[in-house]
Amino acid sequence: MVFGRSQRRRKPAVDPVTLKILVAGGFGVGKTTLVGAVSEIRPLRTEELLTEAGRPVDSTEGVEAKRTTTVAMDFGRISVREDLILYLFGTPGQDRFWFLWDELAQGALGAVVLADTRRLSDCFAAVDYFERRGIPFSLAVNCFDGAERFAAETVREALDLDPEVPVILCDARDRDSAKEVLISVVEHAMETGADRPRHATT
Repeated sequence: MVFGRSQRRRKPAVDPVTLKILVAGGFGVGKTTLVGAVSEIRPLRTEELLTEAGRPVDSTEGVEAKRTTTVAMDFGRISVREDLILYLFGTPGQDRFWFLWDELAQGALGAVVLADTRRLSDCFAAVDYFERRGIPFSLAVNCFDGAERFAAETVREALDLDPEVPVILCDARDRDSAKEVLISVVEHAMETGADRPRHATT
């Protein structure tokens, strides 16, 4: 009997577990970039052009070259292993879209909080959000070109993070670097006794 190519493909030994991970942080910190760099599918983006009318609301100080902003979420997917798939939900960074965070956080195993050392205070709100809700997170410092580099422990002290919170230096543009950040979130969530893995819903 001759089998077609699709019939010859090996099926996974078990159905893959799908986990939901949030990617959060301040305005212009690289959330959309990270999701796009690591996603194995074409990421869903909800970006709009910044306008002059929005300048009083969306401060571009420190990110003057930024021309667009996420107004709902970014969505991507990555297969970490054959039996483990992560669904990524990038949150909007501006305060006026915070009402979306509670919906996006439902069913999440954990989160990445992206930080820019030039505007470190921009990630305070995201750190506080996940701490208050008991959602495990990793702090990922996006190392922008030209920005001063600081050791991970220096950033931890500046943000007064608990010792068990992973702090990682990364390049949100690089797939391997972004993947390491996501793996750290999953490992941290498992180690801290988060809820058992649940099938994520979109």
